[in-house]
Amino acid sequence: MDHIKATLRWLGDFVYQTDVRSHGKWFLLSILIGCVAGLGAIVFQYLTQAISTAALLWWAGMDIGEPAGEPRLFPIAATTTFQPLLLILVCTVGGLISGILVYRLAPDAAGHGTDAAIDAFHRRGGVILPRIPIVKTIASAVTLGTGGSAGREGPIAQIGAGFGSYLGAKLGMTARDRRIMLAAGMGAGVGAIFRAPLAGALFAAEILYSDAEFESDVIVPAAMSSIIAYLVYCQSLPPEYRFLPLFGNELRHTFGGAAELLPYSLMAIVLMLVGALYVHGFYGFHALFQRLPVRPWLRPALGALLAAVVGVLFWMLWDREETALAVLGTGYGGLQTALSDAHSVGVPLLLSIALVKILTTALTIGSGGSGGVFGPSMVIGGCVGAACGLMFEKVFPGFIQQPEPFALVGMAGFFAGIGNAPVSTVIMVSELTGDYELLLPTTFCSTVCFILGRRVNLYRSQVPSRLESPAHRGDFIVDILEGIKVKDVYRSADDLTCIEEGMPLEDIVHQVAVDHQHYYPVVDSDGNMVGIFSADDVRAYLYNESIWQLAVARDVMVSNFLYVTPEEDLNSALVKFTQLNIDELPVLDDQRPGRLLGMLRRKELIGTYNQRLVELKRLSVEA
Repeated sequence: MDHIKATLRWLGDFVYQTDVRSHGKWFLLSILIGCVAGLGAIVFQYLTQAISTAALLWWAGMDIGEPAGEPRLFPIAATTTFQPLLLILVCTVGGLISGILVYRLAPDAAGHGTDAAIDAFHRRGGVILPRIPIVKTIASAVTLGTGGSAGREGPIAQIGAGFGSYLGAKLGMTARDRRIMLAAGMGAGVGAIFRAPLAGALFAAEILYSDAEFESDVIVPAAMSSIIAYLVYCQSLPPEYRFLPLFGNELRHTFGGAAELLPYSLMAIVLMLVGALYVHGFYGFHALFQRLPVRPWLRPALGALLAAVVGVLFWMLWDREETALAVLGTGYGGLQTALSDAHSVGVPLLLSIALVKILTTALTIGSGGSGGVFGPSMVIGGCVGAACGLMFEKVFPGFIQQPEPFALVGMAGFFAGIGNAPVSTVIMVSELTGDYELLLPTTFCSTVCFILGRRVNLYRSQVPSRLESPAHRGDFIVDILEGIKVKDVYRSADDLTCIEEGMPLEDIVHQVAVDHQHYYPVVDSDGNMVGIFSADDVRAYLYNESIWQLAVARDVMVSNFLYVTPEEDLNSALVKFTQLNIDELPVLDDQRPGRLLGMLRRKELIGTYNQRLVELKRLSVEA
């Protein structure tokens, strides 16, 4: 422990003494974050598969399937017989364990994780309590390993973000740097667990906002962290699976030309209708569970129980069709079938899986269970897309020859619309499938879904843009004020009372008594400003009438005063206001030194800033 503390102290000194641009401080920190995020992804994957193999395969006899690029890390029994009642029991116990872990140890670890990391970035100064990633890892592995309908990105994003936040806090870094490290850790975790390093970096920068905006400071550190995490994670896989896309490298689809964009447009409308159902259903069930008169740690067990019952009934309804079990667990096995052979599943089952997956995910995560929502989004979008492709194939025979490309494009479009991440999702899906032939229709459909889904938001902690982010409030004070000149705001000298430098103090006292002015510029015989005093300075002499005839303005004024010129920006003026904590500054002509033009008041500066901020917000909404 002493060695660790000494290392952190050395690293902290290094960070403080290192310039970012010239010495690559972020290079070192990003490597550290990437290594830990990669190791965290390995632990999470092994723990999830260990629980899944023991609870689902060995005991309940349920094999929900894995994507083509996912190795089975533990041996499987030679023969397994599915036991529906045992599955319901396993899911319920898993929900109970997850609920106890979360609500007794770290309530912030409840839910889908990514939203909590986004909230920490914007509103908590990049701070995540150290115990949250640990609890999140175990609770999410239990939820997924026992058949809960959830995804991996939320837990692993919070694991990486938590370490980035912890490292930043231990090194005594600023809130801005902690936020960058948090986002870099989030991107590293996503890039590792999905084997999508580029998408992980872009995801971390894009998922923070609901508008089409990136957190530019995050991209480079997140890219480095994501690459390192990806490399570390891949070393844990069997040689034949290393650097293999999650859904294998056998998916190769083609784009038929510009005419195909019409059915992709129609599919985008369908995707966003289902997306609205997913988001409103998810948060509707979440609100419903919050009102239940039971202890919070029991709610995930109840949600898991209901999700398991729905899954078993759905499986029985479809005559024990194995693909129907995609409504539980990650569902990636069913999605793999939709991507490679949609005809074997058919339109009715694909649409049914998508709709029931919405219900089971809402029950699992909406009840307070621990897991992500990105994975279920991929399954829902992929199944809806495959169903649309099959229908288009029947409506346009000969024109649409493959329904599977619609599954891949649907994966991207669906999450792009509800997650407000059109760019990173396109790259994510391409890296997940190893298929880059559909970049054009994927980008097109994701953009259309993003536009159509403006009123649908899966991540409630997102803010529209940097302008609305509490994390950047101070940045924009500077940016806005630097765009406004003093000449646009100050009060002209025509309305001011100026005092001649030889005016007796007695006359000054009487002038101040009848005037509402607080600061008085002092001018010489040529009209040039030579000093300034305030009404408070004069009040010091009110009870000393003996010097009223002796003292003059020169004796009261301050000759070494701060001033501004018309061409200075308001940010420069604000700095001068705060230097002496004064409320007004004289404005002098920069062409004629000493010539007073007027006074700039602090309240006018703040009023101008607030007015400009309202205008920018209005323009942002209109855009």
